[in-house]
Amino acid sequence: MRFLLLCGALLAAGPALANDTSAVLTTGGLEFITNQDIVMESEELFISKDEIRVVYQFRNDGDADQNILVAFPMPDIVPDFWSPVAFPVGPDDNLFQFETTLDGKHVETELHEYAYAFGVDRTKMIKQLGLPLVPITSQASDATDALDDETTARLLHLGLVAPDEYDAGEGWEKHYWPAWTYKATYTWEGLFPAGETVTVEHRYKPSVGGTVGVSFLGEPYEGYDPAAEYRTRYCTDESFLAAVRKTLANPDEPWSAPFFESWISYILTTGGNWSGGAIGKFRLVVDKGSPDNLVSFCGEGVKKIGPTTFEMVKEDFWPQEELNILILERQPTSN
Repeated sequence: MRFLLLCGALLAAGPALANDTSAVLTTGGLEFITNQDIVMESEELFISKDEIRVVYQFRNDGDADQNILVAFPMPDIVPDFWSPVAFPVGPDDNLFQFETTLDGKHVETELHEYAYAFGVDRTKMIKQLGLPLVPITSQASDATDALDDETTARLLHLGLVAPDEYDAGEGWEKHYWPAWTYKATYTWEGLFPAGETVTVEHRYKPSVGGTVGVSFLGEPYEGYDPAAEYRTRYCTDESFLAAVRKTLANPDEPWSAPFFESWISYILTTGGNWSGGAIGKFRLVVDKGSPDNLVSFCGEGVKKIGPTTFEMVKEDFWPQEELNILILERQPTSN
């Protein structure tokens, strides 16, 4: 995710977008504006399953120093208790283990958190009920499951909890798990001196989705074509598909490839609110983690620069699409 420059005083609940832009903070939420003075000279973006690291260089072309409120919206966390999604595991007050520096010096950030369901901000309600805002913890699950029937029915109607029925050997049980989307934005203030370039660096743990096995080799079903979706989202071309098919334990079983899927998304397209709009120089490095893994993502001019790393470099880059990365992790062989 890329950060946003903001000017203002008050932060209220608002949608968490993800990319560099200017904004004003009002009691109505984040309102994005154009900053005519700040130029993004370069961006270096490194993405792996373990870490996302981004380094920016900004130049203030204005005649005056600017003390700017900077915001970095994080990816939404949508609970899914039935899929093997690897969520961030940091503490509740810094779930993504987010860190930032300005010209190499550590900067203290403030975390702003929201709970949404069906696009509606339900943060106040979740707090009033004493529920944790982070929905993916065992504490949140225990808390929603312990609610009285009237409250549960109300939250179910609003899309804030999801029912789950199962038989664990002692008859059918019914439980209610948190279903709200967690949105988070980190903010901090920094000085951008007139006529000077400053370096901003962010690091955090990504939220990684995934499946056990390979899901995109199967035939279409119920109007859904997995191959077409992956071709659009991850640019899985024929050479990539052929490499996966070669690993099938059973050629007639598309799920028999010895891989786990991992999905990483990074929103690029809201970065046009700088002076000139485009990023002067953009460099992306994707690390697939192991030489035995496979990786696919959309991009022009991508080249391999190491046993596990791939690079894309652009000049005067104005992103038009989001970045979605598919990593196939080879499963360990059993002895």
